Amino acid sequence: MAFVNIAIDGPAGAGKSSLSKAVSAALGYIYVDTGALYRAVGLFMLRSGIDPKDADAVCASLGGVRVTLRFVDGQQRVFLADEDVSDAIRTPEASMAASDVSAFPPVRDFLFSLQRDIAAANNCIMDGRDIGTVVLPDAQVKVFLTASAETRAERRCKELAEKGMPTPFEDVLADIVQRDYNDSHRAIAPLRQADDAVLLDTSDLDFDAALAALMDIIKERVQ
Repeated sequence: MAFVNIAIDGPAGAGKSSLSKAVSAALGYIYVDTGALYRAVGLFMLRSGIDPKDADAVCASLGGVRVTLRFVDGQQRVFLADEDVSDAIRTPEASMAASDVSAFPPVRDFLFSLQRDIAAANNCIMDGRDIGTVVLPDAQVKVFLTASAETRAERRCKELAEKGMPTPFEDVLADIVQRDYNDSHRAIAPLRQADDAVLLDTSDLDFDAALAALMDIIKERVQ
């Protein structure tokens, strides 16, 4: 049986997770937030007192990382060992740590097989930075989802406030700009639009309009 894979790439805060969750619910596909895996690794390093920028220390500590995805009622939950860290990985600190550790090839190799195995056994929608270019280069649908840095910062501020973690707009914007630079300039699997991906800019779209546009792209390519 051939499973359908949908790859959604784009910068931090572009709405990949929320839109991908909505698509997975509409289509009955499994949703895989690969960024959450890197966030979990970054969180592990922070909690262990390891500098996420220290390649040698990070890579030497990977053996202690036990990160798993569990799907509960169709929703992805992220676990470090036996702790559900689905909320803890959403802080700006965890976000930046994820950007740092994702630049190291051993970290990417560590998570690569987990991502591929899920896609090989399920209809899934997977989002991240290099899904269409590296993880799922043969995905039937590839979309590069983006928005202006200011729009993304506003969305992230609202998300953090709703989770009881209010953060100044200037700090969130600075983190996003820095992460954009890190993700697009890293030597291994940098953030870029796949040659056969459809560009979807949601800067001027609300959630419903962005979802409708994304669903149209998918329906055109999956019969």
